[in-house]
Amino acid sequence: MGPVEFIVLAFPEEQLRVPAVEAVMGLRKTGVVRLIDGLVTTKTAGGEVMAAEFDEFVELRGLLAGRDVARLIGPEDVREAAELLDRGSCALLLVVEHVWAQDAAVAVRAAGGRIVGSVRIPADRVEVA
Repeated sequence: MGPVEFIVLAFPEEQLRVPAVEAVMGLRKTGVVRLIDGLVTTKTAGGEVMAAEFDEFVELRGLLAGRDVARLIGPEDVREAAELLDRGSCALLLVVEHVWAQDAAVAVRAAGGRIVGSVRIPADRVEVA
């Protein structure tokens, strides 16, 4: 198994836009990542936090299907993600396996190694460098 990551993708409105949904579906179809779990979280204009399963949205129905799915995102994760959201916005909460890194991860483990850290570098910092 390759590295697994929890990702929060925030959007400026309470409703998901079709291009965002298509992007997630595209990643899954290419095989670059494997979608393990996902939720949609909304923070209303009034500050109320709601979470919904993918199957509650026509556009996302069936995206989390099959034996590879594991329910890993819990209420605590939803609360933490909601703290990152502005009122009147929503987010896709995703747990993905980086399939592209699977061969490297297998080789590292076979050599007795393990991943001990990971840091995501924001795109704006890379561009400045």
